[in-house]
Amino acid sequence: MPHIQIDDLVFKAAERRAAEGGYATVDEYISDVVTHDLGEESERFDVLFTHERLADLKRISVEMQNGGTRHTMAELMAHFDNKRKTWLANRPA
Repeated sequence: MPHIQIDDLVFKAAERRAAEGGYATVDEYISDVVTHDLGEESERFDVLFTHERLADLKRISVEMQNGGTRHTMAELMAHFDNKRKTWLANRPA
């Protein structure tokens, strides 16, 4: 099987993303990212919705339905704006 070399900082970022995404290994994560990138002409967003993120969204939804939101809309918008900026800054060109 072919091997690739990547910068240590890129590998550390891939390690973090793999862990956040629930991948067993960094190799598995990188393979999935490259497969999706090469296999499609348009952007796919379903790869962003890992099991962990979906569970977190469900938890937040239940919390909000029960009146448990602790943040203002402005705070939520700022949070997601920061998340979006980070994602855009870290995504492959």
